[in-house]
Amino acid sequence: MSVLPPPISGFDFEVPILIVGAGACGLVAALTANASGAEVLVVEADATPSGSTALSAGLIPAAGTRFQRDAGIEDSADLFAQDIQKKAKGENPQALVDLLAGHSGNVIEWLADKFDLPFSVVTDFDYPGHTRRRMHGLPTRAGRELIDRLRAACEAQGIDIICNRRATSLFVEGDEVRGARLDGPNGTEDVGCAALILACNGYGGNRAMVRQFMPEIENAVWFGHDYNQGDAVTWGQALGAETLHLAAYQGHGNVAHPQGILITWAVITQGGVQVNLNGQRFWDESQGYSEAARAVLAQPESIAWTIFDNRIAGIARQFQDFKDAEAIGAIRTTDTVAKLAEVTGLPEANLTTTLSEIPNNGPDAFGRNFLGEPLKPPYCAVKVTGALFHTQGGLRVDQDARVCRTAGSVLPNLFAAGGAAVGVSGSGDSGYLSGNGLLAATVLGHIAGSAAANDMKEEHGHA
Repeated sequence: MSVLPPPISGFDFEVPILIVGAGACGLVAALTANASGAEVLVVEADATPSGSTALSAGLIPAAGTRFQRDAGIEDSADLFAQDIQKKAKGENPQALVDLLAGHSGNVIEWLADKFDLPFSVVTDFDYPGHTRRRMHGLPTRAGRELIDRLRAACEAQGIDIICNRRATSLFVEGDEVRGARLDGPNGTEDVGCAALILACNGYGGNRAMVRQFMPEIENAVWFGHDYNQGDAVTWGQALGAETLHLAAYQGHGNVAHPQGILITWAVITQGGVQVNLNGQRFWDESQGYSEAARAVLAQPESIAWTIFDNRIAGIARQFQDFKDAEAIGAIRTTDTVAKLAEVTGLPEANLTTTLSEIPNNGPDAFGRNFLGEPLKPPYCAVKVTGALFHTQGGLRVDQDARVCRTAGSVLPNLFAAGGAAVGVSGSGDSGYLSGNGLLAATVLGHIAGSAAANDMKEEHGHA
């Protein structure tokens, strides 16, 4: 990942706006710029557009949308911003929090209205830290559907997405990025551009960087996209860009093991618990799924069993991933605690005691409040481990998603969005509020695409 002067022999071809990465961030940026009349090219290292988006539940938090109003939910950008900061203990740049919360509703409605994305709000359970129900998802509640619909929208608009092209170098002259070198199946191509949008996520797939910045999670299952190698951070640092919160990340402590399927945190928020291989609970699960990764990894063999019941399973079945886990037998269901101990291999006496100590109402020994729906047979259990989903630190950006320099200026035609930019999850793992990743991907992607397109109009006007 290098920064080079522009090639003496010139570029193989040139485009007004080049977007690196075809996850939700890059595709939303492309749709936005294209809608503003700018020509864009999206390049993707993988064989198809997917990114970490495809591995997620595809839920985007947004405040004040008509989808919320239709569901009888009153919400506001200010309240959303407060929730973001509270979860992160006030560690986020306030301007960035306000920017994301303030634009979130407009972006969801724009995607729905212009490209027929059929969003609806998850209304039957709460996500930790959100004081309103504001998670917007597509019918399958799966990130694969989100990425496929965004890709179809791009194709319908005639936007070019070239896959199997990995950006390996940026060409820079003075303050401005002039293009990128792409490695593909037939060698390298040098592509010139008037603006570059980095939508290539963070560095969770780079084990050396994970070890450097977040050693407590280095042994977690990597559940992100393998091309998340930290390219944006590497290029940014070479250009004197400011980075922030590089130790921040989103973990998840509820990934089925060894199947590698994400189990929705609804199984916890609705009253489920996690026990270790001794059949004992070990933390307040209501804190959130990001910090759950570290809690689970600290247990014997880095394993836990998540235990819930048939009522909760019914709620979880709105998620395609949960149905997939059931279909391959990752979810065990039994009529008694004794049989539950048998199918999980957990000590029956400990398991019986653990389940009997869950209060019907009020706080338990860990400080978790239960809401009066005790677990009852049939019981369900799934073996899980801790995973790293994506990093949340990155390049600092301004209100237009332009990359900021440490000296206080900006790199005028370099934009960063999604995981390439710093997120709003504070400085570690516990600051992650559900959906922060796709919030930054879609909203900053939209802002970057709009700002880059406006730059093209101004350049054209001056030409």
